[in-house]
Amino acid sequence: MASRGGFSNKLGFILAAAGSAVGLGNIWKFPFEVGNGGGAAFVLLYLSFCFILCFPVMITEIAIGRKTSLNPVGAFNALGFKNWNIVGKLGILCGVLILSFYNVVAGWAFGYFVEMVQGHFDIGQKFGGFISNIVKVGGYAVIFMFSTAFIVSKGVSGGIEKAAKILMPTLIIMILGLVAYAMTLPNATKGISFYLVPDFSEININVIGGALRQAFFSLSLGMGALITYGSYVGKDDNIVSSAAYITLMDVGIAFIAGLMIFPFVAFNLGGDMQQVTEPGFGGPGLIFVTLPSVFENIGGALGIIIGSLFFLLLSFAALTSTVSLLEVPVAYVVDEHKVNRNKAVWLVAGIIFILGIPSLLSGGYSEFFSNFSRIIGVPEVIDGDFLSFVAALADVLLLLGGCLIVFFAGHVWKKHNLDAEISQGFEGYEKSFVKKFLNFTITILSPIILAILFILVFFNNFIGIDIMSMIS
Repeated sequence: MASRGGFSNKLGFILAAAGSAVGLGNIWKFPFEVGNGGGAAFVLLYLSFCFILCFPVMITEIAIGRKTSLNPVGAFNALGFKNWNIVGKLGILCGVLILSFYNVVAGWAFGYFVEMVQGHFDIGQKFGGFISNIVKVGGYAVIFMFSTAFIVSKGVSGGIEKAAKILMPTLIIMILGLVAYAMTLPNATKGISFYLVPDFSEININVIGGALRQAFFSLSLGMGALITYGSYVGKDDNIVSSAAYITLMDVGIAFIAGLMIFPFVAFNLGGDMQQVTEPGFGGPGLIFVTLPSVFENIGGALGIIIGSLFFLLLSFAALTSTVSLLEVPVAYVVDEHKVNRNKAVWLVAGIIFILGIPSLLSGGYSEFFSNFSRIIGVPEVIDGDFLSFVAALADVLLLLGGCLIVFFAGHVWKKHNLDAEISQGFEGYEKSFVKKFLNFTITILSPIILAILFILVFFNNFIGIDIMSMIS
């Protein structure tokens, strides 16, 4: 059997894994969630949850991957728990579903970059017409999926790692440059104040739940991506420090994205940040509708440059995630079905693109897919289109997968076996505070909180019962 390959060094793994986590959620969804959560209080909760709850889950996934050197399904088989490989299959299914619609949204981002380069600032006012133009957005989605598959086809070190070493530093430089410019805009301080000065009266059960969900989703947990990436990690690498760097990089980029977005938004709203907290302001409207008008107000060549740079940044962030999303099912096909890697990449990419066609059609081109959830009777809390339905389904599967993975590690595989794997590359782990922290979070805190959150999200999205509102 040919070598599966691996990351050439620790930095390559950290950048690739961070790239998996960093994506549209950091630059698009995070600011929107901050707005819904009332600003800085949400940010504090989000940061706390990332390190208290999500960090242990990340360590667990990487450790399982490194222990077995296999994909999410093969990993459970190799550990001797074949009945649990359903968790790995669930993760792969989730990754496939996410990539099927994520590629469509990534195509929007790349399409906006093309429009900005041409100075078409009115694209924000034509968002509905843009996403319903099946030929145009379909073409951008094809370009994005092809780019993703090309990178993955080059292998772990020659493709994924090499791309991450270029894309991640470039993304960070671009976002810092945009932050520096955003700070110079009129009313920027009002945007920063909304973002950084907490009003603790805004905290309620909904804000807490929203921050916890965002923390979990933003770190790419629960779908086996980090089990897959962990399978390419060397035995001498310190899993704990790697997970810490990945978490810091992901939340750092999300945090910096807020420093960019909210000054832009404050500039566009004339400093009236109360509008940000109003229902319907976020989502596609925040990035694809609101920001083009910001760049138009900047005006001239500078507006074109800033606007083009922003949507190129958004495209880069999306690409780092689509690469990891594709690698998960590809690794499964290569490991379990012994298919040549290059063939597996293009076969899987083609299948996922076809599965994404309903999401592509749901932007207004097809009445059925544009009103899918309403037609099949899903509660109105989910936007009517097929893309939103699949996104909501993936949310639930991610939470379920994450909950089952940590429960498995702590209570089925047993914590002492997990400790033995983590201790490789971490001298002094057995007597460290980290071990005590992980023992509590992995065996008790994480599975309980994730199980509760899974139930809350499932009932909210698919039954139409908001348990949080009933409690509050």
